[in-house]
Amino acid sequence: MIDQFSDASQDLSTAAKRSPVAVAVPDSGSLEAALPGLTGLEIAVLIPCYNEEASIASVVRDFRAALPGAAIYVYDNNSKDRTVELAREAGAIVRTEPLQGKGNVVRRMFADIEADVYVLVDGDDTYHAPSAPALVAKLVDQQLDMVNGARVTDIAAAYRPGHRFGNMMLTGIVAKIFGNRVADMLSGYRVFSRRFVKSFPALSGGFEIETELTVHALELRMPMSDVTTPYKDRPPGSASKLRTYYDGFRILKLIMVLVKEERPLQFFSAIAGVLAFLSIVLAWPVVATYMQTGLVPRLPTAVLSTGLMLLGFLSLTCGLILETVTRGRREIKRMQYLRIPAPGVRDPARDSKDRR
Repeated sequence: MIDQFSDASQDLSTAAKRSPVAVAVPDSGSLEAALPGLTGLEIAVLIPCYNEEASIASVVRDFRAALPGAAIYVYDNNSKDRTVELAREAGAIVRTEPLQGKGNVVRRMFADIEADVYVLVDGDDTYHAPSAPALVAKLVDQQLDMVNGARVTDIAAAYRPGHRFGNMMLTGIVAKIFGNRVADMLSGYRVFSRRFVKSFPALSGGFEIETELTVHALELRMPMSDVTTPYKDRPPGSASKLRTYYDGFRILKLIMVLVKEERPLQFFSAIAGVLAFLSIVLAWPVVATYMQTGLVPRLPTAVLSTGLMLLGFLSLTCGLILETVTRGRREIKRMQYLRIPAPGVRDPARDSKDRR
């Protein structure tokens, strides 16, 4: 059965490459026949929500149909409309997170919910629920830790040019620094293994969470994959919560923070290089005058140049020390990650707890 799922995943990816919006997925009958092949796996669908009354019921129904037997969790983030009521009526397990921001909601969901496979999707009804079984199957069959739903669409209103350019730019920056393994870093449609979720620290508070998820996987060199999925515009009455420039700058700021935290030697070496360059530029005329006359008439400039060079070497020293600290942190995170079995492999600790 899992092989059937793998074939479905490959068909989905191949079809998506042929056409940006027409993606072939198995019909509902074949899905119902294939899903029992994942017997014993607990699948949780996680839907963070804020004022999504126009779409949440449809999202819950679509994922209930696509993943029968999966637990559908809707975490409300202080909605002022009927999101909670409609989600509960559609059959979701509804909980609340009072700290505002998508990152805070994801952190709470990852901490609270126990499952083998986690499907994270936005509540705006823009992502393709029938693709979920193929994404889950790819994760389990290939024992991956993250499958990213890379968005494809021809609908201009669904993926505005500003958002598309910002995504390409930010994804390119992360790819250049941390590794080019994700095509759509800001996608809100992902499938995770338990060992990813339970080893993820989740420090972000807002829309930067997608960047943090991606960098976490890249830094621990987790097995991961992209699968192209259709993307559509929001239903009438639904508005995007993403603020293009504000959230874009917050994501860019997070990338810089992550570079400092995860690549300290490169970060502080760059600062050292700038300081050393400025020091040499300022010192050059002073040295030239000294070689000609034996005098140092611009003593403040000489002192400033010396101070900048000392600061440069201090920055380089900080980078060398923090690189060692970061390596230790990365090893600890890796050991925590390895304590949890791969997707499709039962956790003995959880099994013994269930028997008790």
